[in-house]
Amino acid sequence: MTTDLLPALTAHATATAHARRGDRTHPGSGPCRCPAEPLVTGEDDTTVVRHATTVAKAHAPGTGPAHLALRVATAAALPGILLPPLSPAPVVLHGRLVTHWPYGVPVDPDDPDAAPWESAATLLARLHRTPPPLPVPPMRGPGKAAHAVARLRTAAPRHPATAPVLDAWAALPPWARGEAPTPDTATLCHGDFHLGQLIRHPAAGDSWLLIDVDDLGTGVPAWDLARPAAWYACGLLAPDEWHRFLTAYRAAGGPAVPSDGDPWATLDVPARALTAQTAARAVTKAVAAGRPLDEVERSLVDACARMGSVPASSPGP
Repeated sequence: MTTDLLPALTAHATATAHARRGDRTHPGSGPCRCPAEPLVTGEDDTTVVRHATTVAKAHAPGTGPAHLALRVATAAALPGILLPPLSPAPVVLHGRLVTHWPYGVPVDPDDPDAAPWESAATLLARLHRTPPPLPVPPMRGPGKAAHAVARLRTAAPRHPATAPVLDAWAALPPWARGEAPTPDTATLCHGDFHLGQLIRHPAAGDSWLLIDVDDLGTGVPAWDLARPAAWYACGLLAPDEWHRFLTAYRAAGGPAVPSDGDPWATLDVPARALTAQTAARAVTKAVAAGRPLDEVERSLVDACARMGSVPASSPGP
């Protein structure tokens, strides 16, 4: 992120919120005293700023304007599943594409018992069952995983945890490494699902909605289930929570897995890919910070090491 982007984005979010003050989403009619608040800087150099109920997001450098516009328009077309944008088209600020969104209440990371696994699974099933309303590009999940692995190769080529991660990655089919077309070119997918991609918003009756369309597109729907599946396989997600998530997805008619029986024939490859991606990011962060891997990070690397003893199954080439 350039040093002048954050203050410029903050000022932009403030101005956009003030322009919306005729809308009841911005509180009050007197002088606005709501401070602008940076929310997150993503690993791909995205930056998000909130002012009152308006959120401005600066997307990563190199984001394609045509593809982003299609993704934003798709969110506008599916308001019961995806958070609708405040404006239909991205704008350019300091050379970065910026989109505008209403602020919603995220999942509380300090209350894991309240994690909305059933709601998340139902939203994903609805998304996967919905024909794309616009010709969106392929979802970016495999490409982002490949980027994380490439960064690991550059940042930590001699770290002892790097070899098992790279070996696990190399054993995946080309489509899961972003090196070949996805086997499914028709199913609409989120592309980067985790609990941080959910918010509650009054416009949806205070129900949950999916956010973050950067990776939205067509692809293998099992990719959207892969992070919870990987956490479960690594012992980082309790069996009861995984069962709730999977059961709700199936009950909602989600097409990513069979309606009953063993789901791993379709989940195996995406879950392995997400495990390798997450492990690659963990090792890269640890090396950058000059610290050893923590317990969770070691469990991810250990899972990559175990993958070599069991061949991967795949839903496609």
